[in-house]
Amino acid sequence: MSVFEFLEASPLAFWVTAALLGLIVGSFLNVLSLRLPAKMDAEWRAMCEELAGKEPEPPVKSWFGMRYLIEPPSTCRQCGHRIRAWENIPVLSYLFLRGRCSACGSAIGVRYPVVEAVSGLMTLVVATQFAPDAAFLGAAVFTWTLIALSVIDIDHQQLPDQLTLPLLWLGLLFNLNGVYTDLASAVVGAVAGYAFLWLVFHVFNLLTGKEGMGYGDFKLFAAFGAWFGWQLLPQILLVASLVGAVVGIGLIVLRGRDRQLPIPFGPYLALAGWIALLWGERINDAYLRASGLS
Repeated sequence: MSVFEFLEASPLAFWVTAALLGLIVGSFLNVLSLRLPAKMDAEWRAMCEELAGKEPEPPVKSWFGMRYLIEPPSTCRQCGHRIRAWENIPVLSYLFLRGRCSACGSAIGVRYPVVEAVSGLMTLVVATQFAPDAAFLGAAVFTWTLIALSVIDIDHQQLPDQLTLPLLWLGLLFNLNGVYTDLASAVVGAVAGYAFLWLVFHVFNLLTGKEGMGYGDFKLFAAFGAWFGWQLLPQILLVASLVGAVVGIGLIVLRGRDRQLPIPFGPYLALAGWIALLWGERINDAYLRASGLS
């Protein structure tokens, strides 16, 4: 019996394996969400120096430009203590260390175990909706990418092309065999997703003189079209807008947030896209039945 056959025969084992895998990947997502923006900033500074006529530092050559994810090793931001393997066990190490560096005692950010726990929980939920096959693997990668994008957007108001564009291409590749939708719907969805938010952006800018969102939002919405087809795009946009409005109003009322401060739209799009991954078709079917259109 192969591993996949065993996991298919034992749902509990599959769910536990998925949750553990999600926790481990969550630790990597913490590194990615911190180091990718730093790498982008360094590249932009180098380009600015080059435009200013200065000699930029030569780029560090590495395998597909991914060296920044493994070097330098993770260390404490306060004392430089190198994080050992036993101190890097998802969630458990944070609890064992009581949220403190083992060397200097400085506080460890709670975001680290939170991202790990969210990744583990969301991967577990995905496992309850898919069999242990290609569709699950795609859904898991989709989920992890959305977590990383959400964290980066909250911290930096950026949705990096290094994540949104591969997500778009991956959706099209999966749908070559119709894993989530047919290829024609995926291609039309990718085009429609980008074009619609691009149009909204420019109409809003024309009417108000302000930029209501960034180009990363266009690409993320296009990626959703590539994964699920154009049919789920209205649902995703509606859910994202509703959640964003509720959270935005809540921040203004409860915490006195300045209405002029920008609120990143990426996390709301990500949540709506994840809901569409798991229950989008059922939500659409329920709506059509309730409205008498089906």
